[in-house]
Amino acid sequence: MEVEHAPLDGLLVLRPKVFRDDRGWFIESFNAATFGAAAGIGPRFAQDNESCSQAGVVRGLHFQAVPHAQGKLVRVVKGAVLDVCVDIRRGSPTFGQHFKILLDGEEKVMLWVPEGFAHGFRTLENDTIFSYKCTAPYHPPSERTLLWNDPALAIDWGIADPVLSAKDRAGLTLAALAPTL
Repeated sequence: MEVEHAPLDGLLVLRPKVFRDDRGWFIESFNAATFGAAAGIGPRFAQDNESCSQAGVVRGLHFQAVPHAQGKLVRVVKGAVLDVCVDIRRGSPTFGQHFKILLDGEEKVMLWVPEGFAHGFRTLENDTIFSYKCTAPYHPPSERTLLWNDPALAIDWGIADPVLSAKDRAGLTLAALAPTL
């Protein structure tokens, strides 16, 4: 597995070795020892999630408040997304900055999103299947949504009118959330 440090401290781009032959392909999507050694971290995962979305959907930007904050190992099983992470760590030199990366089911690249980041994605293909390994279980009272199109974040999602859930449409700006972070 190749590990690349993203420009925002703590985010890691993980490129697993893909074994391809006449039958198709194989990857080791997670191995605790390999992940810990390659990434220099050793989180314990508490919950796995998958979503399926059509093209033009934006999910996010989601996070859970402390003490129920989650780290996430994310990847696309099928299809493609524009994945976006926003640094919401108070006191961080990159607070409010974002990182974007294309993740797809062909390349199998994964992204480690540690606690302290809001996370979301835009689907680029129909029937995109997105997988999340989370370090803490879902805790509804701790759930927060950072507004996907907060002007202060200046995220170019490449779409003006995405399909959004009611929760994501009602997200708060970073300025509104900042006192609670």
